[in-house]
Amino acid sequence: MAERDVQILMGSNSDAPVMRKAVDVLDTLGVSSHMTVASAHRSPARVQRIVEEAPGRGVRVFIVGAGAAAHLAGVVAAHSTLPVIGVPIDSSPLEGWDALLATVQMPPGVPVATVSVGSAGAVNAAVLAAQILALSDARVAENLAAYKAGLAEKVERAAAELEG
Repeated sequence: MAERDVQILMGSNSDAPVMRKAVDVLDTLGVSSHMTVASAHRSPARVQRIVEEAPGRGVRVFIVGAGAAAHLAGVVAAHSTLPVIGVPIDSSPLEGWDALLATVQMPPGVPVATVSVGSAGAVNAAVLAAQILALSDARVAENLAAYKAGLAEKVERAAAELEG
């Protein structure tokens, strides 16, 4: 795998449409990423290998999406000292509640920064990863400021349309 700032993992290929939102935002912000599938339950050795090799590939943040039992982010956090951002996926009959609780309820000392369920969470995970990277990367900080200014401009246009 090539060097990437953000490693995106998901528990199943069916999570790809949601996690692609994170890739799109990272691309907009000029942050390199790599997305792959690795399951905490079905391929634990693959997860461990990806996590252990990540620093050597330049990975500085993990974004991890999983549904149902959603143990993947916690497993990644258990094997790494890099920041881990969990995206609960609404792929089960419980509509993401199970994934949210499994992702957010980590034991002391094994944090997973958890965002909202689904696509909005994937977008927020990308923005949070960029904010972490922007602490030591002026280019990402500039891109992030422009992104946030664009969000504000969208609100101004919407307000003008509604009021006009």
